[in-house]
Amino acid sequence: MELATMALAFMLAALAAAADATPVNKSCVAGSAGASVSIGYGGAGASAGVGVSLGGDAYRSDCPLAEEIVRAAVENAVAADPRMAASLLRLHFHDCFVNGCDGSVLLDDTPFFIGEKTAGPNANSLRGFEVIDAIKTQLEQLCPQTVSCADVLAIAARDSVVASGGPSWQVELGRKDSRTASLQAANSNLPAPTSGVATLVQKFTDVGLSAKDMVALSGAHTIGKARCTTFSARIASVGVSAGSAAKDMGFLQSLQQLCAGSAGSALAHLDLATPAIFDNQYYINLLSGEGLLPSDQVLASPAGGEDIAALVADYAFDAALFFDDFAASMLRMGRLAPSGGRAAGEVRRNCRVVN
Repeated sequence: MELATMALAFMLAALAAAADATPVNKSCVAGSAGASVSIGYGGAGASAGVGVSLGGDAYRSDCPLAEEIVRAAVENAVAADPRMAASLLRLHFHDCFVNGCDGSVLLDDTPFFIGEKTAGPNANSLRGFEVIDAIKTQLEQLCPQTVSCADVLAIAARDSVVASGGPSWQVELGRKDSRTASLQAANSNLPAPTSGVATLVQKFTDVGLSAKDMVALSGAHTIGKARCTTFSARIASVGVSAGSAAKDMGFLQSLQQLCAGSAGSALAHLDLATPAIFDNQYYINLLSGEGLLPSDQVLASPAGGEDIAALVADYAFDAALFFDDFAASMLRMGRLAPSGGRAAGEVRRNCRVVN
């Protein structure tokens, strides 16, 4: 036990030295090659609800090593399981779309409410909870009841993208954790993998995001996997559907072979070409008819609208533009707040239960 304590102290001291020596860049996002690209607006704190604002310096005084601790844990988790990057990114998305970014997705069921983990879009699908638990344990040892679980999700999402070769951005911090969760809202707010463009746009509009945000954030599907049950509609009528063009027939047939006899449990890469790299290959795949989910491929369809299809093409041909817009949309999504504001929230000691 003493050796473990000494090791932790040594690590924290090293992180402290690194934090003191490394300035924080607040004005840009970095591409995978390290180049800086403007995200089109300044780093001013965004409204996070009544009496609370988000900003980049929320823990500079009270827990200056918070982001370093999250980064190190995410890098280790992704190194052990590359798929974990997509899982942690998805946790943040599924949290923010249900009554704002408040850590509600992490709550376990209680006698007083049923949490969001068993909602249709989440059950037997969301993962990475143990990684968040481990991060929170470290943070509570260093700075008790200081860093919210909602902020841990936001930082981990950014670091997962970076660990996979994608852009970086300054995460705005200062969120509070909810004291409840909503199974009903999780079932109704989150887009389904079978959604058409109109439904996707409406889901994003309902929470205050735009159609452009929808297309940019869909690019997160450049990493990760999905079960056959989520894209069964893409392969159900291969060979007989007029929508199955020759250019994607081989792709769809390969999916049929993968899923045959698996009872829908087999996993397929969302991006078959570069499955563990965060890049713009997702959009290139869509132009080739090789989007995995129906809700992915529909973005490149003329039926989805010229503006949507044009944006897909723009991102396919310009990775820097995609990185720029993705980072900006992640910031906007990260500002989604509970309808009643964040003043009534808390900082949980354990992300799975309220204090």
